[in-house]
Amino acid sequence: AIYTQIIGYVILYFLIFGMSATVEFANFKKQIRNKTAILTGVALQFVFLPLLGFAVVKLLDLDEILGTTLLIVTSSPGGSYSNWWCSIFNADLALSVTMTAISTLLAMIMLPLNVFIYTNWAYGNDEVDQLNWIGLGITLAVVIFSITNGLIFSALASFKFRQLANKVGNLAGLALIIFSIVAPEGGTTKLIGRPWKFYFAVTLPIVFAMLVATLLSTAANMKKPERAALVIECSYQNTGIAISVVLSIYTSDQQMEALGVPFAYTGAQAFILGIYCLAAWKAGWTYAPKNVSLWAMISENYEASSENTTNDERAKEESVDKCNVESRDSLRDSEVGVVTKLVEPLSLSK
Repeated sequence: AIYTQIIGYVILYFLIFGMSATVEFANFKKQIRNKTAILTGVALQFVFLPLLGFAVVKLLDLDEILGTTLLIVTSSPGGSYSNWWCSIFNADLALSVTMTAISTLLAMIMLPLNVFIYTNWAYGNDEVDQLNWIGLGITLAVVIFSITNGLIFSALASFKFRQLANKVGNLAGLALIIFSIVAPEGGTTKLIGRPWKFYFAVTLPIVFAMLVATLLSTAANMKKPERAALVIECSYQNTGIAISVVLSIYTSDQQMEALGVPFAYTGAQAFILGIYCLAAWKAGWTYAPKNVSLWAMISENYEASSENTTNDERAKEESVDKCNVESRDSLRDSEVGVVTKLVEPLSLSK
């Protein structure tokens, strides 16, 4: 139904806006120049994951409906919830938002290209002709618009506003989860009692993406919160795009069968990433201290606190440097004065 799509878009906007507005704009500009993380993420997102999705489709011999939907999911950009996970578990949110923005922009080209290539290889041209590219474009436009607005507010607003935006984004994330459960489409989709290969199909891409992202980010010697953000970003797909496409190309029983893929994929990545994020926190791979309580870890924005601490330390260093310069100038003036007093009598005697 059209109203469910509109409500979904509105909640999606506040989710991404809240996450984007949380980020210190200076950190966003810094992460854009983080070539190692960005290039690694792009390669994982648009080269490795679509290829992995195609391999799973062929390995498990999935039918056209399930296989095409899985290819759409694995070819999609990083999901908006990746920012939410990074925010909740205090991974590098600035890197996550930056990668979401870049991957969403690139998805305008890479998503249809990958879907076209791999769907053709798997099933031929008939499946490609059914895809609704307009609905796909609307979803991507909402994500780009909300990221842009959030970063503008982040650049102009105060630290308190960013803290408030963080809470708004977290609440919107919770609202989107609840909405997806009670929405009419979600309520009629069967996830229990499917063939075993259905569950393997929605799980294998997530697990392998996490393993490869962990290995590559560690080999690149990235900071630990950046590694956690990269793993989350590259393994959590934007299943909302797949849902939108499925609603537009399938009807009746075929629609319910196809919707099972993004719904099950969402549940699988939430469960697997939840375990990973808890492990990353306890391993010291996030900004949150590993000795704080679980409630403190998920309710406090330690990345923002880290930014403030860094700014305070930078201000103190600048203050110390200024004092050192003033002391050096004062000492130099004193030395000049002493020399002048010694030279003056000699000049007079001449």
